[in-house]
Amino acid sequence: MAVIFSLMKKTNAMRILDSAKITYQTVEYSDDGEHELERGAAEATAAKLGIPPEIVFKTIVMRTDSKEICVFCQSAMCEINLKKARNAAGASEITPVKPAELLQLTGYVRGGCSPIGMRRQYRTFIDRQALEFEKIYISAGVRGQNIIISPADLVSVTKAQVCDLTLENL
Repeated sequence: MAVIFSLMKKTNAMRILDSAKITYQTVEYSDDGEHELERGAAEATAAKLGIPPEIVFKTIVMRTDSKEICVFCQSAMCEINLKKARNAAGASEITPVKPAELLQLTGYVRGGCSPIGMRRQYRTFIDRQALEFEKIYISAGVRGQNIIISPADLVSVTKAQVCDLTLENL
């Protein structure tokens, strides 16, 4: 297992958590570019970390029809329901931002995008499933590093709205 609990270089997300006096842990794992995968990245990350994949949460950055940028955080094992995301954001249309725009908008690259510490404070929505877990894993702001944090602390530091974002299987 390639899990390393180390004194890694602090990311912007970690510095924000430190300044807010929020308790968290970090883990590092070997990143081999798997973030190009649309599906399966959560399982691969979870396997590397030796954790259940349901507690790995992804960050999805979207643009509304009014050009507002919104951030959604949900279990990487689930697909986001665009209708629920639109309703949460109060938008009639919503689309994911292009990977090429992600760095400019957030300061983060695809596969290393954290809901904490983006270049601007965007409205953030966290799937209510997060509250079912004592701790969840989110990106630390770079590929190959995760932050382990309580969902309540994540909601607090991002000023997020908790809502149902998950696509239901029919």
